[in-house]
Amino acid sequence: MKRLFSILAITGLMTFGNVQAQDSTQAAAPATEQVADTTATEATTDEATATTEEAVAEEATFTQSMKKRFIEGDPIWMSPVLLCLILGLAIAIERIIYLNLSTINTKKFVSDVESALNSGGIEAAKEVAKNTAGPVASIFYQGLERSSHGLESAEKSIVAYGGVQMGQLEKNVSWVSLFIALAPMLGFLGTVIGMIVAFDQIESAGSMEPSLVAGGIKVALLTTVFGLIVAMILQVFYNYITAKIDSIVNDMEDASISLVDMLSDYFKEKLNK
Repeated sequence: MKRLFSILAITGLMTFGNVQAQDSTQAAAPATEQVADTTATEATTDEATATTEEAVAEEATFTQSMKKRFIEGDPIWMSPVLLCLILGLAIAIERIIYLNLSTINTKKFVSDVESALNSGGIEAAKEVAKNTAGPVASIFYQGLERSSHGLESAEKSIVAYGGVQMGQLEKNVSWVSLFIALAPMLGFLGTVIGMIVAFDQIESAGSMEPSLVAGGIKVALLTTVFGLIVAMILQVFYNYITAKIDSIVNDMEDASISLVDMLSDYFKEKLNK
């Protein structure tokens, strides 16, 4: 009997100990998970902070590098190249905005004018052209305005006003092409001046030492590089502008032919009545 009680007592103590151990493990698990989550969050935050700091550092390094190269290239020669870039970009952006505002759905506009002409006559068609922006609508308005003097007068007005609108589209574009040519020329001028300075230093020293000519050659190379970069940037904008102008001019020509045909049919129907 004593042995039985002893066995039961030992079994109870072992069971109670296992239960306490499981409770302790379960209580410690959330704390461990919380610590792990906190550690992971801190690690993620540190990584994000490090990435942001690296991006800022790279941007600052690039800006500082550009400033350093600009000063090393001699501001006397680099400033005109920078001025070419600023003025060229200003004109190019202004032309791009103007050309995009001048672009319309030409087919829809011609259809609207034709419907208005057939239903309400010249005045209704003029009203449609007047309420539409762009060179195509302006040409239509001038042609319709002159149609009261006959079809031939309307055709001459369309041709003449088409030339005026083309001039408006190409306004100031020649300045962009000038800056494209001028920027590398200024860079090459800085190159020549830098080489002259380098040879003067060699002549003064009476010996060919790399340290004497390094400064002049650096000025020469930097001005050339910056001049070519400016020319390439402006060339991209210039090509886009010229392509946009060609597209608008083609729409103007097609629409003008359509207007002449519409007026011819309108006058024929008017005479038959």
